[in-house]
Amino acid sequence: MQLNTIKPGAGAKHAKRRVGRGIGSGLGKTAGRGHKGQKSRAGGYHKVGFEGGQMPLQRRLPKRGFKSTTAKYNAEISLAALQKLAADEVDLLTLKQAGLVPELAKNVKVIKSGELTKKVVLKGIGATAGAKAAIEAAGGSLA
Repeated sequence: MQLNTIKPGAGAKHAKRRVGRGIGSGLGKTAGRGHKGQKSRAGGYHKVGFEGGQMPLQRRLPKRGFKSTTAKYNAEISLAALQKLAADEVDLLTLKQAGLVPELAKNVKVIKSGELTKKVVLKGIGATAGAKAAIEAAGGSLA
């Protein structure tokens, strides 16, 4: 293969449609736009979702639910993940460095999922009631 023999794939290139160039072209006179109406005129078109004046679908359907803007700043970590973590003192920075919570996280909460047998001291991290009991039972504490 040489550079001068490279060609585009079959069907990749095709001639541009030349409209309004006489009867013989098959696209003369109205140029494939049909007769009259908004779509046939220059600059004439409607916005996305327009249904000819009928109430559009996105306005007929009820509004439902909401998306929290602060959800991306909250993270949770399980007791099982704390067990695998090498550190004895755990704060937000150590969890981020270990890759257990996303970099965006500002608030972290420990949930009761899995077992915890080693002593862990949490600093600046929340915990559910069940997780707090499990941490304290293992000899750890929340600061």
